[in-house]
Amino acid sequence: MTPSLDRRLKKMDQRLESLLNQLSAYDHTQLNRKPADGGWSALQVMNHLILAEEGSVKYVKKKLSFDPQLEKAGFFSAWRIFLLDFYFKLPFKYKAPPGVGDDALPAESDFKEVSDRWVSSRKALRDYLEGLPPDLFQMSVYKHPFAGRMSLESMVQFFDGHFERHRKQIERVVGEKGD
Repeated sequence: MTPSLDRRLKKMDQRLESLLNQLSAYDHTQLNRKPADGGWSALQVMNHLILAEEGSVKYVKKKLSFDPQLEKAGFFSAWRIFLLDFYFKLPFKYKAPPGVGDDALPAESDFKEVSDRWVSSRKALRDYLEGLPPDLFQMSVYKHPFAGRMSLESMVQFFDGHFERHRKQIERVVGEKGD
């Protein structure tokens, strides 16, 4: 794993720990309450983020199981993650792809179970990346559903930007007053 990727993963883990600590102050009802605009509850957003990260890693594992011919990640991989980062900063809502959207999100969840799954998933991500050969980190291994092919480091950068976008959503949702 590259040093920059290691630093990003540590920063992401710290942000996740901070969010989970913040959310532990809320009760089951508050975390499962949907916002007034009809969007996702805090726990649904958390489930969405977990599914996106786990699905991405599952894709990479499957892709690498076939010993594919991979292109070296270059300008276009960097451009794609730049566009995703820009996209995350826009104030618009976007429809989630199948498998990580409304169709895949439970109506109600338990905070501890979701938190434990996310922490475990992040550890599995780190363990997996640490076990990969160094040359793979220069290749376009991951395929984002909208942005296309990019490097593993760009995939993790996507996770980070995706988390930050939805962290704000989670904070907004739990900050709303119930009926």
